[in-house]
Amino acid sequence: MGERGRLVEGLRAYRLIAGMWIRSTLAYRVSFVLTVVGGLLVTGLDFVAILLMFSQVDVLGGYSLPEVAFLYGLSAMSFGVADLAIGSAGRLGTRVRDGTLDTLLVRPAPVLAQVAADRFALRRVARITQGALVLGYACAEMDVAWTPVKLLLVPVMIVSGGVIFSAVFVAGAAFQFVAQDASEVQAAFTYGGQTLLQYPPTVFGRELVRGVTFVLPLAFVNWVPAAYVLGRPYPLGLPEWAAFASPLVAVGCCAAAGLAWRAGLRTYRSTGS
Repeated sequence: MGERGRLVEGLRAYRLIAGMWIRSTLAYRVSFVLTVVGGLLVTGLDFVAILLMFSQVDVLGGYSLPEVAFLYGLSAMSFGVADLAIGSAGRLGTRVRDGTLDTLLVRPAPVLAQVAADRFALRRVARITQGALVLGYACAEMDVAWTPVKLLLVPVMIVSGGVIFSAVFVAGAAFQFVAQDASEVQAAFTYGGQTLLQYPPTVFGRELVRGVTFVLPLAFVNWVPAAYVLGRPYPLGLPEWAAFASPLVAVGCCAAAGLAWRAGLRTYRSTGS
C-alpha cells in the first residue's frame, strides 16, 4: 500500500474511532455541556491573569492589551485544534508501560490514527471557543488597518499553528517509545509552548526566542506572522516574507514528526517479548 493509501486508511480509522467516542459523549448531553462550560471557565483564568497584569501596566513588552489578546487568541485556538485532534497521543507512554499498545498493533488500522483518536475528548472544544472569543475581542479592539492579506493570514495562522502543535504532539509521543514516562516532558513543549506564545516575544530573552524560532519553530504559530498583521518588528530581525512561511514550517514539522514516529514505533518491543 502506498503513502496515499495509508493516509486514506488512517483518516478513515481516525474518523470511525473519533465518531464512536463523540457519540458516547453526546449520549449524556447535560454532562457534556456542563463539562464544556467548566472548561471555558478554567481556560479563561489564563486570560484573566493577563487582564490583571494590564490593570497595573498600559503595555507589556511594548504590546497593548488588544495586541496581547491577539497573540493569546491565536495561540489558544491553534493549540486547541491540535489538542482536540491529537492530544490523546500524550497518553502513549501509559499504553507502552501497561502493554495495551499491543492491542492496537494487531488491529488492521494505522497505530497513529488509533492513538490519536483514542478517547477522543470533544470537551476540548472549550479551549477553541475561549480562544475564539478572545481573538474576536482583539480583532475588534486593535488599531490595525485590515487588508485582504491580513484577514486571510488569521485563519492561515490558526490552521498552520494547529498543524505545528500536532507535529509536536506526535514527536512527543514518539519519544515516549524510548522514555516511557515522558508525558511531562511532552507537556513542557505542548502546553508550555502554548503558554509561552500567549505573551509577546519582546518579554523573553533572545536565546529563548531563537530556540522557539529555529529549533522548535513554535514562533511561526503566531509571533512571526502576527508581526506582519500588527506592524511590529519581526523577531530576530527575520525578513518580511517569513510572515507567510507558517504553512511551509507546518509541512516541515509534519515530515520530521512522521520520521520520529516511525523510528519510535520500530524501537517498540512488546511487554511480552
